[in-house]
Amino acid sequence: MSSLTIVIPTKNEEAFLPLLLRSLLRQTYEPDAIIVADAESTDRTCDIARAFGATVVQGGLPGPGRNAGAKHASTDLILFLDADVVLKNPMFLEIAIREMEERGLDLATADVLPMSGTRVDLVLHGIYNRYVRLCGEKNAHAAGFCMLVRRELHEALSGFDETIFFSEDMDYAKRAVRIGRFGFLSIPVPVSTRRLDRDGRFNIACKFLLAELHLLTLGPIRSNKFNYTFGYKQTYGRKK
Repeated sequence: MSSLTIVIPTKNEEAFLPLLLRSLLRQTYEPDAIIVADAESTDRTCDIARAFGATVVQGGLPGPGRNAGAKHASTDLILFLDADVVLKNPMFLEIAIREMEERGLDLATADVLPMSGTRVDLVLHGIYNRYVRLCGEKNAHAAGFCMLVRRELHEALSGFDETIFFSEDMDYAKRAVRIGRFGFLSIPVPVSTRRLDRDGRFNIACKFLLAELHLLTLGPIRSNKFNYTFGYKQTYGRKK
């Protein structure tokens, strides 16, 4: 089975990072390395990461952080995860790697499953999942909460474009499908709804709709016109 490095960009993630790291310890497949690319957290994020055996490197915004972590990877595959996801299925890594191998994929993502479990969140996330699957490879979408990529492809792309401020993961996917095969894993990934709780579901939906239109008509988003923030502090759903 292919070797694997997990890369997690963080900033002030002491509340959520332990949940993800514990779920990784319960996996039936043990990754070769877990790398936390930290953007100068002021809480216990780095201490927690090291306590779980992860390697901590200097990070930044999600794109630069993923690149920084990937530079330390020498494995066949790299799995980029956001800090607020939890791999509840203990066979997630094993199944994901097997699917990459059997289907000959070079980049894969997964459906998103809201941890809140509320009806409105299930509907909103269901619409998102349906939309990105309909886009397919012609307009590939692979959100940063879960991106499993062959290291050779990542290096061929020169990683994430660090000049892009927002939706750098979508740009990455669009470039990846030009030279590699893209697909969706069969297992969804549970993700927190903390950003929706903080900023509001309507506001977030409008922001991502406008961002999608920008990507389709004007190209990559290289300024913070959508008021993106990265990092959380201590209390769930509340940014410092």
